[in-house]
Amino acid sequence: MVFLAPRTWILVPEQMPYWRLSSFYLFYFASLGALIPYWSLYLKHLGFNIADIGTLMAIIMATKVISPNIWGWIADHTGKRMAIVRLGSLLAAMTFACIFWVQSYWWLALVMLLFSFFWNAALPQFEATTFTHLREDVHRYSSIRLWGSIGFVLSVWGLGLLLEGQGIVLLPIVLLMLYAGIWLSSLMVPEEAAGHLPLNHESLKSVLRRPQVLGLLLACFLMQASHGPYYTFYSIYMQEHHYSLEWIGSLWALGVIAEIIVFLLMPRWVPKFGIRNLLLVSLALATLRWVLTGLFPENVMLMILAQTLHAATFGVYHATAIQLIHHHFAGRHQGKGQALYSSLSFGAGGAVGSLYSGYSWELFGAEATYLMAAGISLVAFIVAWKWVVVEK
Repeated sequence: MVFLAPRTWILVPEQMPYWRLSSFYLFYFASLGALIPYWSLYLKHLGFNIADIGTLMAIIMATKVISPNIWGWIADHTGKRMAIVRLGSLLAAMTFACIFWVQSYWWLALVMLLFSFFWNAALPQFEATTFTHLREDVHRYSSIRLWGSIGFVLSVWGLGLLLEGQGIVLLPIVLLMLYAGIWLSSLMVPEEAAGHLPLNHESLKSVLRRPQVLGLLLACFLMQASHGPYYTFYSIYMQEHHYSLEWIGSLWALGVIAEIIVFLLMPRWVPKFGIRNLLLVSLALATLRWVLTGLFPENVMLMILAQTLHAATFGVYHATAIQLIHHHFAGRHQGKGQALYSSLSFGAGGAVGSLYSGYSWELFGAEATYLMAAGISLVAFIVAWKWVVVEK
């Protein structure tokens, strides 16, 4: 049985706590919509240079290499996924609040290290919880996840208006309120919803030895590394080309609106086109996107086109990659699989992307940095084309 999520054509399984799951995604990605586009501008406002900003942003990504795996191991051995989500969300809000004390480089680095260690613990375990609810209807994941994209749009668009000029000083307050919202929304999902997955007879080591799994993880790492200049410096880049914060916020929002449309269509596209084909298309379009962004920043229409490609470079990419992870990491390995995906792609890939883009930006300039990102996404396409397959 299925029901319609209020007055839409989104089909979800009956008795699934649709809105309780969706509310967590709403707050989580609303906080991401405040952090990623505007945190670099806030750091610039504090007087940090490009290399310092790149390093501080990389800390947020780097903790994803370690944090999800530690918490994923605990979750798979205890079955207490939602307890970890709640604890991580609460400690993230508490440690982020320390940002108001001192704003020196090393203090900010320490606060961001501790905050992101706890913040990055929550999402992979919540993803595993969502897939537990979906059971055999994993292709409907995007109908829940789209509320995260809606939260991102509302946040990035609204803050583009609020933070114009000296309003950027309000950003830490807004972020703290959103982190509190994440914790409160996590309290609405009962612990038994996560379930305790049965033991899977295949070892994790044997799963990781499969060429298709290694190829998938490598492609995901490269894809996120290619996003480094975008997630770290896009707002600064647009500001340097005389776009207002309102315009910058609108461009970020446009990309995520396109992503939402894709999430609505993915339940139909996956059976029709196949997960592998959709993944390859997303990787190819990432290369086009970074070329356009790097070469034509003054052309408003091409920037709008580049932002609509976010539908593919994140929407299609994430929806297909996370389903492939769920496919390969079954049973008790599900939490560890989601943690590996998060740590190697958004973590290691994101950290490498922030670091190389910061130094490349200063040494070679923005155009060369975006062309470097295009080359990285092209390599990701080649890796996926050669090694990523879907077993029947």
